[in-house]
Amino acid sequence: MPRELVEAIRLNTEVLFINAEIMLKTCDLNYVLCDMPIDKHVYHAFHSCDQWYINPTQYTEPDFHVPNLNSLDIPSEKRLSKEELAAYLAGVRQKILGYLDSLTDEMLYEVPEGCSDNRLCLILSQFRHFYAHLGNINATTIIETNEWPRVIGISGKSGQSAEGLFE
Repeated sequence: MPRELVEAIRLNTEVLFINAEIMLKTCDLNYVLCDMPIDKHVYHAFHSCDQWYINPTQYTEPDFHVPNLNSLDIPSEKRLSKEELAAYLAGVRQKILGYLDSLTDEMLYEVPEGCSDNRLCLILSQFRHFYAHLGNINATTIIETNEWPRVIGISGKSGQSAEGLFE
C-alpha cells in the first residue's frame, strides 16, 4: 500500500512537535495574552491537536483535564507547569505518530466514524490551528525577550532536538 503522502505528513508532524517543544521551552507561561495566561494557550493548542488530529468524536480527555481548561474564552483556576505540558505533548506526539504509522495514502480519503471530514482534512486543520497558536505564543516570547525562538522547517532533520532555542 502506498505511503508517500502519509510519510510527508509524518515528517511535517515531527517538525510540528519539535517546534512545539521549542515554543514550550522559550515561552513565559505567566505572560497574559487576551486575558489568558500562556499556559492556557499552550494547553489549548496541544489539547486541540490531541482531540482533532485523529477523530474528535472518539476522544478521552487527559486525566488532569478540568472543565474549560482548554477554552480561551473561559478562565480556569488550574494552571499547568512546563513539565506537565511537556509530558502531555510527549503523549500526544506518541499517539499521533503511532496513528500515522497505521495509515496508508488511501486511508487519508476515509471519513472517521462520527466525523464529517476525511482524515486528511482533520490533519490539515490541525496544522493550521496549531501553527496559528504557536505563532501567537512565540510572539509573546519575542515581545519579552526581543529574540526569535527557533522554528525549524521541512529541511530540519527528523528527530532533531530542540537545542539552540533562539535564532
